[in-house]
Amino acid sequence: MCAPFTWYLRVLSDHGLNHRPSILSVVAVGLYQASHLFLRIDIPRRDPIETISILQGQFGKLASGSDILCFLSGNAPKADPGKRPLTRSRRLPKEGEDHAMAASGETTEAKLEKITVTNEQGLKLVGVLHEGGSKDVVVICHGFRSNKENDISVNLATALAKEGISAFRFDFSGNGESEGSFDYANYHGEVDDLRSVVEYYRGGSRETRAIIGHSKGGDVVLLYASKHPDIIAVVNASGRYDLKEGIEERFGKDFMEKIKNDGFFDVKDKEGKVQYRISEKSLMERLNINMQETCLQIDKSCRILTVHGSADEIIPVGDALKFAKILPNHELQIIEEADHCYTSYQAELASVVSSFIKSVFQDKE
Repeated sequence: MCAPFTWYLRVLSDHGLNHRPSILSVVAVGLYQASHLFLRIDIPRRDPIETISILQGQFGKLASGSDILCFLSGNAPKADPGKRPLTRSRRLPKEGEDHAMAASGETTEAKLEKITVTNEQGLKLVGVLHEGGSKDVVVICHGFRSNKENDISVNLATALAKEGISAFRFDFSGNGESEGSFDYANYHGEVDDLRSVVEYYRGGSRETRAIIGHSKGGDVVLLYASKHPDIIAVVNASGRYDLKEGIEERFGKDFMEKIKNDGFFDVKDKEGKVQYRISEKSLMERLNINMQETCLQIDKSCRILTVHGSADEIIPVGDALKFAKILPNHELQIIEEADHCYTSYQAELASVVSSFIKSVFQDKE
């Protein structure tokens, strides 16, 4: 699981006259260890509590030091002339200007929209669309016990939108804001969730031809492509090749014996609190998935990128080499010194992935 960013929000500008409803321009600075991310969002300014609720829906928990909290209470912080601005503010385009700006090469900041998709079980899946202006919507899948707000998902969606490619990051059922109960394995269930998202966009005026997954999400997108030959591009970021590996290392040598005797295994934190339960059925689902057979079932016209960090401490980089050996229409990118969550290598990961997706779409034009 990769931790999400902590968001600090700062007001860029407040467009409006005579206290009429206005547009609030905010820069969000995401911080996580050595990584940082800048986003810009324009939203209608409403009641302070409602505005904060909207921002929390976009960015998750807001840091207590966020300037936005002071601004909305009527105590806007004074600008420090000695400080370099976090980002350059841009005039909002007037009505009818969007196409002219696009033709001239000038781009606006991506709009973020919270969207709910209902899966086959009737559960609501919550996601965020980064509108890049394209008909295509690239779907981004998170890893084990993670969610759509993790740094990798947010960074990749932002990078794609900057390239003019819309991207949707969402929570699998039982994770994040989505409905349902958490299930340890649930690979096939997450493939079905992904299918519901793909069909949601295809049911309108959009389409999804590319999917991205990190860690467990990397295996999910490969499983999806093996089952549904309607995808032209797959990005497997740090996925595991042999799903029988990594279990004993995480849960101990007596794990299998305990789960056979009791039918389940409770995973606890350092304080002894149960974090989640692994049922024998869920475990067997994982053990019965053969990623080699899965990869061989993917349509050979589908382009696949495997990207992996050379210093991955959870899934060894050798797994990426194994994927490279059996996938025919495949590219391999190893990011030197990157760990499993690409903690200090977010820019490198975003560049590799966005360049690959962009090249696939250009080749299909």
